[in-house]
Amino acid sequence: MSPIWVFGYGSLIWNPGFAYDDRVVGFVRDYRRVFYQGSTDHRGTPQFPGRTVTLEHQPGATCWGVAYRIKEEDKEIALEYLEVREKQYDEKVYLDLYTDSSPKVPAVENVMVYFATSNKENNQNYLGPAPLEEMTRQIYLAQGPSGPNKEYVFKLEDALHKLGKVTFRFISFIVFLFKTVQYVHGLRSSKFSCQEL
Repeated sequence: MSPIWVFGYGSLIWNPGFAYDDRVVGFVRDYRRVFYQGSTDHRGTPQFPGRTVTLEHQPGATCWGVAYRIKEEDKEIALEYLEVREKQYDEKVYLDLYTDSSPKVPAVENVMVYFATSNKENNQNYLGPAPLEEMTRQIYLAQGPSGPNKEYVFKLEDALHKLGKVTFRFISFIVFLFKTVQYVHGLRSSKFSCQEL
């Protein structure tokens, strides 16, 4: 009986939602994390989609996250759960996972990864790139059954911070989003202070 591995690079990092028997922090090569996928079922609505992360192919890039090993006896339930949760992600790929201690040789081979493609025929919710101001405004305003879109972004930042894998690019995005929230609300303090990022 063979287990499977699933790689999480978004909300699966802090909220996998399925049974697993091992967890490895690592990265996949030649992909970067981008806020290009529209969310109409979790962090937005069909009328006002939120933005969640997907992977975009970029040679030389790395994307850090968490891989979970699911035992054979738990696979059916876990995969049924993931197919519902990740239903707006239209493709599954199998990538090798690398770690700090194994940066050149895969620590785990053939890790399953859900991601959203830009193919509008298969993925009607793909939003793609947009100016930073537009993206942060959309994230600030969007809200869905799983909560506000901005909460998703802050939780992702917190999860990556705990892994010690927050990139400068992502910090810049978070700071801009924080400033958007601060500007709209006229805040003077927040638990998501720039000094803590």
